[in-house]
Amino acid sequence: MVAVLEREFFVSEILGRKVFFRKERIGRLNDVVIVETGAFPEVTNFIVERPFGYPSLLIPWSKIALISATEIIVDDSNVSAYQAAPPEGSILLKDHVLDKKILDMDDHEVEVVYDVKLVLEIDKLYASEVDFSHNRLLRRLGLKKLANWLVEQNPGEKSVSWIYVQPLPEKIGAFTGNVKLSVLKDNIGDIHPVDLADILEELDQQQRLAVFHQLEPEHASDTLEEVEPRVQRELIEALDNEKAADLIDRMSHAQAADVLAALPADKADELLHLIDPETAPKVQQLIDQHDEHIGLYASDNFIKLAPITIARNVIDDYRHMARDKDVVMYVYVVDANDLLLGVVDIRELIMAGKDQTLAEIMTENVISLQEDATLKDALDMFERYSFRALPIIDQDDHVVGVVSFRDVRGITPRLN
Repeated sequence: MVAVLEREFFVSEILGRKVFFRKERIGRLNDVVIVETGAFPEVTNFIVERPFGYPSLLIPWSKIALISATEIIVDDSNVSAYQAAPPEGSILLKDHVLDKKILDMDDHEVEVVYDVKLVLEIDKLYASEVDFSHNRLLRRLGLKKLANWLVEQNPGEKSVSWIYVQPLPEKIGAFTGNVKLSVLKDNIGDIHPVDLADILEELDQQQRLAVFHQLEPEHASDTLEEVEPRVQRELIEALDNEKAADLIDRMSHAQAADVLAALPADKADELLHLIDPETAPKVQQLIDQHDEHIGLYASDNFIKLAPITIARNVIDDYRHMARDKDVVMYVYVVDANDLLLGVVDIRELIMAGKDQTLAEIMTENVISLQEDATLKDALDMFERYSFRALPIIDQDDHVVGVVSFRDVRGITPRLN
């Protein structure tokens, strides 16, 4: 396990740092090798430059034991085992990326790469941001006081997440190839939380955490609302409780309840004790309500017909059939024992041929709720599929009721 003083740091801050093989000083860090395995490139090797006459070393990241403010320690004593050059096609952050032009998707020159931020996640190191601020350039030149003054005068950061960077050219070198963005210059500031949620769900765990930790709190909170429960649990488990509570405090009561309801009960209780004391009881009430049995909101007053029913006949008699029904936008197709066979939307009835039966036009793959489902299950299903009603079935697929979105959508707002 590598030990570092800071979880995030810049390439320029560690270049030139002394490298030790345990207690023996060997050389200085000359470059960092990355491989593009996903949205964030992973650091695979450190290149160590040695005194004149000695070959450079290629140190695997797995052998790095410590990165401190003054030194890098390699967990080995056999120096000769690492006398190698980077494999052909390797990407070197100092040699191939720093000081390269950044182009947007229309090949307009945007800026120059002055630095690359690295972030450590679960013992893996990733390149997380491309920095083109003059602050980083001045720091590289040793002008830290001037850089600090510049930040005070112009506090806005000028960097872009690596998720905006297109795959680097195969033949990138010290003097060939540029860094190209997958967005226009005017759009490099942020990604909509819904889009970012999709990106997070596609990444592996380490990459997902690396992305999430780069977000500003408001952006992180909005994104956390959008990701699926499995990813919500993973992200929150990776945060300390205070930071997780801060993100949840930024949500509406209903959204906070949705997130907490996806967590183990003990974790949810811990976070409830840390969020705003005035908010916590309302959120708890919503969480409790999520566990309510969906049968409390179900109706048995809906239209169900046999599969041999002629669709046009249903339209002709629809006004009479729909009278006093709670759910009228769908016709549920069942057999003599109420086995759910399919569903027909009222619009499909109107468009059906003169002699077509319900069996011919129905959707057989019916999205439904089990009879032991909760209100939270129903709300999740409505959000996912945007249906206006959902049938409830027993373990043998017999329809036992229908719940309308209209009957559950107003529940949460009343408690906010």
